[in-house]
Amino acid sequence: MKKYAFAPAFRAALIAVSLASSATLARADIKDYEFQLVDKTVKKGDATISVRLVHKPDGKPVPDAVIFAKRLDMAPDGMETMKTSIEAMPSTEPGVYKFKAAITMEGGWQLSLGAKVQGETGTVESKLVLKAAP
Repeated sequence: MKKYAFAPAFRAALIAVSLASSATLARADIKDYEFQLVDKTVKKGDATISVRLVHKPDGKPVPDAVIFAKRLDMAPDGMETMKTSIEAMPSTEPGVYKFKAAITMEGGWQLSLGAKVQGETGTVESKLVLKAAP
């Protein structure tokens, strides 16, 4: 019996180490992520809108997010019902997400995005305002 007397203490130590290491595996709070416009102005007509998803504490870009919600409307100019089509495009830069949109009028446009970040729970939600110029 003395041979196995250390087993409960060893088991307790393993549990403590595994709990401590799992706490450090959590990357961040979902509020630590945000979308940022690459360019705050686009031209009226067929436009490409680029946004960067960043981890705010270290400023690093976040690649491979899954964007599941997107909307582009003229809410900044009081015309929320004036919306346009928007579709995702491929991007070559990690953490930069591009969209093709038909900007029908000059003025303020609001890009609303919802995304899931790999390894995080919750949703990154952003409302970004850009200007359409002639």
